[in-house]
Amino acid sequence: MTRGIIGYGVHVPYYRLQRSAIGAALGTGGGKGTRAVASYDEDATSMSVEAARAALRSFDAPIPAAIYFTSSTPPYLDKTNANAVHAALNYPSDVLAVDMVGSVRSTTGAVTAALHDRRPILVTAADVRTGRPGSSDEAQLGDAGAAVMIGSDDDAPVIAEWIGSASATHEFLDRWRAPGWNYSRVWEERFGESVYKLLVAEAATKAFKDTERSAADVDKVVVSGLHARSVRSAAGAAGVGAAPTAEDLTPTIGMTGNAHSLVALANVLDTAQPHETIMLVTLADGCDVSIFRTTDAITDYTSANPVTAQIADGNDGLDYATFLSWRGFLDREPPRRPDPVPPAGPPSERNVAWKFALVGSRDRSTGAVHLPPQRVSVKGGAVDDMEMVPMAEIEATVATYTIDRLAYSPSPPTIAVVIDFDGGGRFTSELTDADPDEVHIGLRVRMTFRNTLTADGVQNYFWKATPIR
Repeated sequence: MTRGIIGYGVHVPYYRLQRSAIGAALGTGGGKGTRAVASYDEDATSMSVEAARAALRSFDAPIPAAIYFTSSTPPYLDKTNANAVHAALNYPSDVLAVDMVGSVRSTTGAVTAALHDRRPILVTAADVRTGRPGSSDEAQLGDAGAAVMIGSDDDAPVIAEWIGSASATHEFLDRWRAPGWNYSRVWEERFGESVYKLLVAEAATKAFKDTERSAADVDKVVVSGLHARSVRSAAGAAGVGAAPTAEDLTPTIGMTGNAHSLVALANVLDTAQPHETIMLVTLADGCDVSIFRTTDAITDYTSANPVTAQIADGNDGLDYATFLSWRGFLDREPPRRPDPVPPAGPPSERNVAWKFALVGSRDRSTGAVHLPPQRVSVKGGAVDDMEMVPMAEIEATVATYTIDRLAYSPSPPTIAVVIDFDGGGRFTSELTDADPDEVHIGLRVRMTFRNTLTADGVQNYFWKATPIR
């Protein structure tokens, strides 16, 4: 039975911060290029949902046996974040949803566990990374989400067969973040590089031995890690320095933490040809090496949203002060309105299908679509004669809009739009990832899963509209 990757998806946030803006504001830090920035209404959970949706749009996906959510910046600590991903994707209750959080190596752990399973498993990885203002981390890190569906050829065509993996683990002080900190501390880089080189050589040697492959068999090397010096030297330490190395995405989106290895792998798979051997090297508190080989099925796989397209579509005009306020380093005066209150548990639970999966109702007799779902039809008045209709993947058109500069928002102004879904259904929504100057009647939009507010530690997730670009 062939096992490996049967589908994948990536979410790169719309906004970019030019690194030069950091130096211009602080007189230090920054550099060249840009980094991806999650909007104020995005977090690791919402980006995981968007990455998974991109994956599920790309192929005929089976319902997974489990969802593994990985992040080192999870929105919740004493609550399962994967449950919200599960609800947003409208999966049945028998699909297990669990978190594997705490460090970048959690992503390797989740993928490894999925590869050793016999069932289809959805792995999501996402991070919102930053550092103290002016630090190297602030400039060089970035935000993104990624998802891979691991399965066997009886679940769906395997596009990248798993050949084997090997790991090398060692306890050493490289990078750490204590509970309550919003940034990490890093030890001197030369120390970390000396340790990582030995771990890379050990893991690569074992991987080649276990898979009966050699460095000459490798067609592409993907290296991911938060230790920049070690990442640059990893291919040489693994003995595959002669093989082409995957495109370095850090100049354009930054090093995206838990998601980065999968984002970089997805970027390679976007253009891969059959029978290419790909070596994935991940540096995080050790070294993990996995070897994949693309199959003939890769020619029939078309990513719904390729990585290069998302990078090209980004907006690099984000103001540095806005970035600081989104990350909590700048306490901005809010609109003079009452602070938002958290959603209550019971009504949220009663409306999970609507609140998380955007499921409406359609009158069977007239075809009228109701958002939110209703018992009584607006056409004809039929009672309890409805079928449930998922609306999250249906595109829509702006019928009218308003720019509200007084409503509470972490990033004013608020753009409210009334949208008409293709095939029926009208809904009032907030428009996100958009400038007030670009909204107009007739604007085409799609739905995106966002964190609408956080109050008393409660993350309030719902759907917003975003322009189709």
